[in-house]
Amino acid sequence: MTSAHSPSRRRILALAPAAALVLALTACGSDGGSSSEGAADPAKALDTPTTLTFWTWAPNLDKTVALFEQKYPKIKVEIVNAGQSAAQYTKLQTAVKAGSGGPDVVQVEYFALPELAQSKRLVNLKDYGAAALESKFTSSAWSQVTVNGGIYAVPQDTGPMAMFYNKKLLDELHIEPPRTWAEFETAAAKIKESAPDRYITSIDPGDAGGLDSLMWQAGSRPFQQKGETGVGVDLQDPGAKKVADLWTSLVERKLVDTAPGWTNEWWQSMNSGRYAMWIIGAWAPGNIASTIPTTAGNWRAAPMPQWNAGDDVTAENGGSAVAVPTTSKNKAAAAAFATWLNSDPQAVRSLNANGLFPATTELLKDPAFLDRPVDALGGQQANQVFAASSASVGKGWQYLPFQVYANSVFKDTVGQSFTSGINGGLTAWQKRITEYGNQQGFKVTAP
Repeated sequence: MTSAHSPSRRRILALAPAAALVLALTACGSDGGSSSEGAADPAKALDTPTTLTFWTWAPNLDKTVALFEQKYPKIKVEIVNAGQSAAQYTKLQTAVKAGSGGPDVVQVEYFALPELAQSKRLVNLKDYGAAALESKFTSSAWSQVTVNGGIYAVPQDTGPMAMFYNKKLLDELHIEPPRTWAEFETAAAKIKESAPDRYITSIDPGDAGGLDSLMWQAGSRPFQQKGETGVGVDLQDPGAKKVADLWTSLVERKLVDTAPGWTNEWWQSMNSGRYAMWIIGAWAPGNIASTIPTTAGNWRAAPMPQWNAGDDVTAENGGSAVAVPTTSKNKAAAAAFATWLNSDPQAVRSLNANGLFPATTELLKDPAFLDRPVDALGGQQANQVFAASSASVGKGWQYLPFQVYANSVFKDTVGQSFTSGINGGLTAWQKRITEYGNQQGFKVTAP
């Protein structure tokens, strides 16, 4: 299991580790300057000749930006790919510290947002009327752009979890898509019996976001911010232990493969039927279609397995938002652009047509969207599965204000424990996280 896109797209929604990256962000730093322009009016700013620089790695956004420039001809938007995920955040940090050279608008993944917001790198968009947007977005998306009462970005896309399965293979083995994790374990054993080199799925030892999503669905809330400097970390809560115990057992019994995701070998395993399932965010169909087109039609989507029969709880896997750095010289126009890009109905449909799964409630309730056949999944009306998952995301999940670092050491802690016991790896991860957080000026505590 992984939480990213194809080699070029994967960072759009990735929660993958940012190897070797350490953002030198202090808990209460404010070298980015003021977070607002007083009474600046976004509507007036859109009528003032301005050029905005937009840092993003998402493909084909030029098509959506062109719609914006048609509507607001006095605003020009220059799209810059400043690197994907961690690479971009490093450049953003440098630009904010220098006070120049950065963008007016920037794409930020949800897991990295608290880090940038709490260190005063991003504008609080409450100053530009963002609070009025809340009803336009899913509750899970909105909760991920709010930090300590502020609103630091406009949600762009999300990754509600689903179970993608090889229907042709499961039909041959007379296996129904598992509805619970107990049924998943039973199906895993039956799949292994059918061929010794076959697995129900894989779990990536370098993918922090994948395990985070599983824990999220199981009710774990391992990371909690407590004001400006307080941080709670508990990677041994009941939900985390439940996930660790199940997946440790699956790995020990060789029912699940422990392989890095997104490699050529991994995709070959998906293509050949070596892997029967992939539990991942709703953005995955495009990757299936583009990477394994000859067998893409064999795949379908089903709800994520539940811990208790009859439950309906899911989680997010990936997603990003659009923020305004504090060093922007055009904050009002930037805030207006970020708002339009991610909430205007025409813009949202354009983003979705280019592969981003919507965060807006209007599109998620639109029959045309819900009933549209997904060609990548054999014509299944899979958006119905994804929209239902989006509505069932468990509440209360938070990321650390130094999640980028935490993800970067996942592979060396939890990833090393996949064959010896994931609980032990979670303990080691918690120790590394706690030590780092305290060194950065946070007060990190366990229950």
